[in-house]
Order: sequence, then structure tokens, then C-alpha cells
Amino acid sequence: MNRGTPAPSSQEAAPVVPARAEPSVPVALRELKVPRALTVQRLAQLMQVTPIELIKQLMRNSVMANINQTIDYATAAPVVGAFGFRAVLQEEAATKTLSAKVEAEEDLSLLQPRPPVVTILGHVDHGKTTLLDAIRKTRVAEREAGGITQHIGAYQVDYRGQRITFLDTPGHEAFTAMRARGAEATDIAVLVVAANDGIMPQTIEAINHVKAAKVPIVVAINKMDLPDADAERVKRQLADHGLLIEEWGGDVVAVPVSAKAGTGLEDLLENILVMAEVAELKANPQRAAAGVVIEASLDKSRGPVSTLLVKTGTLRMGDYVVAGTTRGRVKALVSDAGKRIKQAGPATPAGVLGLSELPQVGDTFAVVESEQAGRSLVEERQRGQAQTRRQVTLEEIFTRIRSGEAEELRVIVKADVQGSVEAIVDALSHLSSDKAQLRVIHAASGSITESDIFLAVASQAIILGFNITLEPGARRVAEAEHVEVRFYTIIYQLLEDIQNTLKGLVQPTVVDTVLGRGVVRAVFTRSRQGKVAGVAVTEGRLMRNAFARVLRQGQLLHDGPIASLRRFKEDAREVAAGLECGMAVEGFDDFQEGDVLEAHRQERPGQ
Repeated sequence: MNRGTPAPSSQEAAPVVPARAEPSVPVALRELKVPRALTVQRLAQLMQVTPIELIKQLMRNSVMANINQTIDYATAAPVVGAFGFRAVLQEEAATKTLSAKVEAEEDLSLLQPRPPVVTILGHVDHGKTTLLDAIRKTRVAEREAGGITQHIGAYQVDYRGQRITFLDTPGHEAFTAMRARGAEATDIAVLVVAANDGIMPQTIEAINHVKAAKVPIVVAINKMDLPDADAERVKRQLADHGLLIEEWGGDVVAVPVSAKAGTGLEDLLENILVMAEVAELKANPQRAAAGVVIEASLDKSRGPVSTLLVKTGTLRMGDYVVAGTTRGRVKALVSDAGKRIKQAGPATPAGVLGLSELPQVGDTFAVVESEQAGRSLVEERQRGQAQTRRQVTLEEIFTRIRSGEAEELRVIVKADVQGSVEAIVDALSHLSSDKAQLRVIHAASGSITESDIFLAVASQAIILGFNITLEPGARRVAEAEHVEVRFYTIIYQLLEDIQNTLKGLVQPTVVDTVLGRGVVRAVFTRSRQGKVAGVAVTEGRLMRNAFARVLRQGQLLHDGPIASLRRFKEDAREVAAGLECGMAVEGFDDFQEGDVLEAHRQERPGQ
């Protein structure tokens, strides 16, 4: 091909750039959806040019990159213009269809006040369910004397002629899972704290989740009927965690209640309505419905049943709905009282029959004009789903900081004991740089759970683990959601990584891959090796050239190289699930029956 004059071709998406002259500005640049990070080869494929041509143009822009190297959006955007394209961030392009449609159809003159949507959070034994039941029994309209006949994950109560929608979620895990999927379902969070117990670990976790969501909080100080109730102590503890109540000059409402005795409930509902009035919650009931999936289950006789919370518009029988990547026509609507209804307005939950399969909790839904429009939207989402998922890694966060998208690095700290948590958080508080601030959105002792992963996704944070490990369920969620979890056994290494990130000296990601797990069934003594564990491999495979974590009742005891791995009397390179073996770990021989051995390997992508 003549490098001086580009040859037009029907197979090429754009003209080849001249080698010795600056490319001319195209008359009409075509839109090109570019993800936040991609390889040089993938970008060349998107533009239908050869990688060599792209590499040359990158070099003209002072970027040295090979065909397999990953570049970020900020690097790719100015380069694609030379090939006749205008770069559009793929996340924005993927969400543009639905959000633009909502904005276009919204008529400000048609907005009307809507009921608030409330989620109740708190420690497991502090009376969340009892409080929900007490509110429901005393405030559900008399015409529903039969009670809630069908659980759909949400319900409405009437108070002084006004409605309040309560989400009956299991706790802050579900609350944050919805946020992780981009759904802002909650307007007000009610934090339940027992007056006799005070702030507990799950209470702190709930506080951090709500703060990260920037949702207004009402504190219900429950169990005031108990003789050891101490509301003042609870108020002091709330202040210690950044929640200063109104009577002390803050902006947090605290209401003493007793769910068991039924006292204080009216004050609580009154305060919820006052906060809703201040927030001026409004929606347009005349437009096509849009909202959030609250629950989804498979009924043996009726098929997929989904609970949809309408945020704006009115959902009607016969509407064609797209929820996430699921679609279908509404065949039946069921109210929170188990009754068939014809429509559901703003802030109203409704059980829906008619979707082709189960959507995921937290998926957004919208009513579309026709089945063809719904099919097109689902296909578009399916094509872009994997590419638009935003990775949460140190490299990705630094890219956002450098491009001006982000001004802070958010982290979640989990450590083996509370003393370590406090030491790490205190050290991290001194690491903010002139480029970016560091914010610890949650810190606690104990292993890393699914709730931590969802919080990281929702808040775009990374997780720092010190002398702990991931729970198996959390590991699967972290892999699916592309959340980076970094493990450390030395504090200064943790601080060095974060400091380098804030200063722009980002180190390549180290991926911790779990190869397999086994349970110690017996302990044997060997004169040369000390104690050897007799292990039953429960999942994956144990490998001789890997490292092993020794876990006892969820606590990390040791992490070191596997010193030997034997099956019967022969050395083995690996032992698969379902088999038994003898195993020794370097630097550790205090095995006990029931200990869990987790084989893992740390490696950098591409190695």
C-alpha cells in the first residue's frame, strides 16, 4: 500500500493516515464506542485498521505500545480521530439509550409528590423485623385486614393520609447489592439500634454502607421498654461514628421506640414524612414506567415472578418491560396485599408476571414501546454487558485520577483483629497527596464477605486485606464483578502500595488465584518434617509449587510455601478434589483436625 496516499477500500472503516503529514480533520467523524481500557489490537479491530497503522499513530502521539499492551480511554481518544472517528466512553454509550429516553419523556410540569421509599437496616438482633411487623400491623389500611397474603419484598403503609413504601430487604447486603448494580432504590434509611446493646459491628457496617450511598438517615433507638435501655449511650456512640443527632447540633433524627410495646412508631413515621417533604420527592405518573427490580423468584405454577418498584411513571397491564437483559409483557400485577391490580404508580411495589426469565435484584427496568424495541434494547445490553463492566483496580482508579474523573481513592480495610484495623486506618489517614485524597469507607475485623465486595462495587473502591482471607462466596462475587482485593501480611507494604497509587507510581496488579481447598482429617508426626497434615481435598486441586493458607475457624494462622505433597508414599505434583493426600507447609506444623488449607498462587496478568 502506498504510505503517502491512502487507498480507498470498501472493507476499510477509515482511510489510512499518511506517514509524513499530519492527518486532515474529517468532515464528519463517526462515533466509536471505546471502553475504559483495551488492548492496541482490540482498538485496531474496532476501527478495522491494522495494528501496525495504529501503533504508528500512537508513536506520533508519543505513546510507545505493542500490539498486546493495554491502553486507557484517555490515551485512545485523541488517536482515533486520525482514523475518522470520535471516541465515546462505552459506559456512557451503553446507558445513553435508557437515561436519554427517560430525560426526553420527562415533563417537569407533570411532576407530582410521591411516597418515600424506606429501607430498615441495623444489627441482626436489634429488632429490624419486629419493627417492620409492628409498623405493618398497626398502619396497613383496615380493608387489608387479612394481612399481607403474599410476600413480594416491599409493602406500603398509610399514615395520616400519606403513603410510605418500605423495602423488606434482608439488610444492608441487599441494599448495597442494588447500588452495586446502579439502582438507587432508597430515599431514606432507618438505622435500628438496640438501646440495651448500643452500636454493634453490623451497625457500624450498615452506617458505612448508608454513608457511601449518601442516603438520609433516621435512627430508631429500639427496645426502650427494657430496664437496661440507655438511649444517651447510643447517642454518644452514634456521634463517635459521625452521626450527630439534632438535639446535639447535628442533622440526624433519633427516635426512641419499642417495636414490642408499639411505642414511638408514630414519631418515627412522622419524621420519615418530614424528611420526605424536605427532599421534595416527585415523579411523573403520566409517563412510561421505570424503576428497580426488588425481588425475583420462580413459582412452580406461575413461572418467573418479579417484584418491581416503580420509581417514576405508571406500570400497567399489557406494558412491555425490559429489566436488565430480561424482557416480557406484563400479564398480571399483584399488590403487596396479594390482590390483583391494574396499575402501579410512582414508589409503588408490584409483583409482576410475564417476564421471560428471572431478572437480577437491582436491575433497572423500563417500559418500551414495542416487543421489537425491547428485543433491540436487550441485545444491545447483552453485547455491551461484559465490556461496560467497570473494573475496580488500582490501575483503573489511577487512570480515572489522571484523566480528572476521580479525585479520591476509596478503600475498604479488613484485618484479623481490631488493633490492626485501627493501626492501618490511622496510617492511611496521612497518605493523601496533592493529586488525590484517600477515603476509608469501611474498616472492620474479620474475613472479607460478599457484603464487602458489593460495597466495593457500589462505591468504586478496592479492598485491602491484612492477615485474612476471602470467604468462598465473596471470592466468586469478586471475580464476577472484577473487584481487586489485595492481601498483605506486612503493614508497610500495604502503605507503600497505596502511597504509590496516590503519587502515580502504580504497580502492576498482583492477582491472588485460589487453586483449591482441603480439610485436615488427621495429623501425623514425621521426624524430619515435624507434623504432616492428612488432607481431604474438597475443591479445586492442591499443587506442590503453590503457597498454602492455614485457616482455623475462619482465622488465618499461617501462609507459606507447600513444603511437600504426597499421595500414599509417592511425591505428587498435584492432588485433585475428592482425593486424599499428605501435606506439609513450610514454617508451620501446628495442624489440628478441621483446619482448612487453601492453596493459592500470586501472579501478574500476562505472566
